[in-house]
Amino acid sequence: MALRRAVAVPREAAVSIGEGATPLVECPALADAMGVGEVYIKDEGHNPTGTFKDRGQTGAVTAAAQHGADTIALNTAGNAGQAAAAYAARADMDAHVWLAERAGYTQKAMVEVHGGELHVVEGEITDAGAGYAERMEQEDWYSTKTFVTPYRHETKKTMLYETVEQLDWEVPDAVVYPTGGGVGLVGMHKGATEFRDLGLIDDLPGMYAAQAAGCAPVVRAWDEGKSAHEAWGDENISTVLNGIAVPDPGASPMILDALEESGGGAVAASDEAILDAAVEIARTEGVEMGATCAAAAAGAFDLAESGELGGEDTVVLLNTGAGNKDVDTLRSHLGEREFEAE
Repeated sequence: MALRRAVAVPREAAVSIGEGATPLVECPALADAMGVGEVYIKDEGHNPTGTFKDRGQTGAVTAAAQHGADTIALNTAGNAGQAAAAYAARADMDAHVWLAERAGYTQKAMVEVHGGELHVVEGEITDAGAGYAERMEQEDWYSTKTFVTPYRHETKKTMLYETVEQLDWEVPDAVVYPTGGGVGLVGMHKGATEFRDLGLIDDLPGMYAAQAAGCAPVVRAWDEGKSAHEAWGDENISTVLNGIAVPDPGASPMILDALEESGGGAVAASDEAILDAAVEIARTEGVEMGATCAAAAAGAFDLAESGELGGEDTVVLLNTGAGNKDVDTLRSHLGEREFEAE
């Protein structure tokens, strides 16, 4: 992997389960359908617990170990909790994970399988956050929560390092990222600026945030030219895509700065378009995109149709998690399509 010395901790100190070095899969059929030069999928489903969250938790749990912690805690939409429990087990730590009741069964189950303490909260991720915050006032636990620890985006920048290296040091024109909390997008932009400042690349890739139309606070802020989002409101969430249903992403100023600095943008697609994209990619390219992650593909189609992406562009889509993380959502969508076709 590229330039490990640019990551916050040395290899020998890392709490690792073999994360990273994921494939960059060329998708010619998808490029033809989209009308762009080349499309690649950075497939983070190959990580140990099936998502890019492993990159963040290896950094956060390593930092916790370096600070002498014996217990970590966080609230999350789901996958980060599973990853945190796995890496805590690897480090012989306890883990406390707060999830909203709408979080996936797989993620809830695997937190407990890894030995983590699962706290399921009625409501949305904001309610899980409130439960986490209340308990943290009473405990001296090490937080691996998004942007509370700096190490999650610090180690997620390796997705950019690897992508550029896998493209033989050519910078893609666009990186389209399924965006909830935005940790990975911010991390990848940080990685690109580091490579540029080191003289390894000349240009930054355009970073694009892709969200579900039923919960798109970053897209709304971008479209309105604002420097920070306004909370979407739990009552206004109308998407089944739990992983990016983050109505109040605290890092929106950093996300929006990354979009502007890189010459990128933001796009929202309907749940139907996102789920259709996941199915079609599975059937034409064989890549199992998570239902949530396919927001990147649906968003890229919209960007190409609007002319934001051109016929010679190289586009990288982040598949932040394996398709089997959302298998119930994908299968349900297939059933609805089959019923409507009858």
